[in-house]
Amino acid sequence: MKATEIRQMTVQEIRERLAEDHDNLITLRFQLASSQLANTAQLDQVRKDIARLQTILRERELSGEQQ
Repeated sequence: MKATEIRQMTVQEIRERLAEDHDNLITLRFQLASSQLANTAQLDQVRKDIARLQTILRERELSGEQQ
């Protein structure tokens, strides 16, 4: 997910997506630990998506946008 796509989302949508990505990350970590994860690059992608979501959410908090 690109930053421009995230910026078009509302704060509530960003928070929902963040929760989904955290759950997805946990699932991927369990799959990695049990040797069921075929594409380990998914871990990095989800972590980067989480970082982007948190960054844009923080930008909005600092700018004073309504939640």
